[in-house]
Amino acid sequence: MNLSFFDQFSSPSFLGIPLILISMTFPALLLPSLDNRWITNRLSTLQLWFINLVTKQLMMPLDKKGHKWALILTSLMIFLLLINLLGLLPYTFTPTTQLSMNLALAFPLWLATLLTGLRNQPSASLAHLLPEGTPTPLIPALILIETTSLLIRPLALGVRLTANLTAGHLLIQLISTATTALFSTMPVVSLLTFLVLFLLTILEVAVAMIQAYVFVLLLSLYLQENI
Repeated sequence: MNLSFFDQFSSPSFLGIPLILISMTFPALLLPSLDNRWITNRLSTLQLWFINLVTKQLMMPLDKKGHKWALILTSLMIFLLLINLLGLLPYTFTPTTQLSMNLALAFPLWLATLLTGLRNQPSASLAHLLPEGTPTPLIPALILIETTSLLIRPLALGVRLTANLTAGHLLIQLISTATTALFSTMPVVSLLTFLVLFLLTILEVAVAMIQAYVFVLLLSLYLQENI
């Protein structure tokens, strides 16, 4: 039974072909399609309003130099948000529970922000490794600590997203299994566990949205440090 709980995190395949790419491209079908008019119906109006709201929130901590990253950060936010929410549906696969995928998203974008700072203002970027007023004996240790904290940023981004989504999916499966198992023997307890399951599902919807926002927000803060 323990293995079955983790089967939901294995990439589905058909005839030996992994289907993770299809599950990653499926959210694109929910985005508004190209048309001669900007607004075609109420759904596209709602989608454009939400995209505008997300863009404003992500660009708020950035200077004008960082606004050129608006398309990348907003697209990443919508992409993660749709994948996280669609992964809460029954009999679906959530690609963001895979650490390899999250690191593949976090590492190149973090490296791009770092290289942007080294190219535009190398002195200021390297100055972050040594706080001002540091005693001379502590300089080597602080440089080592700050360099380590800088290098583990993409790992922290990927692990945070993976751990939160994986824990939520496991809790939902555990409680749903308990609800089904107790229904025939203890219906009252099964009803209570179902109520807990309902509240947990609402919490997981919030976690899915918050984790997508936190992932992109931290990237924007890393970008702000280097522009």
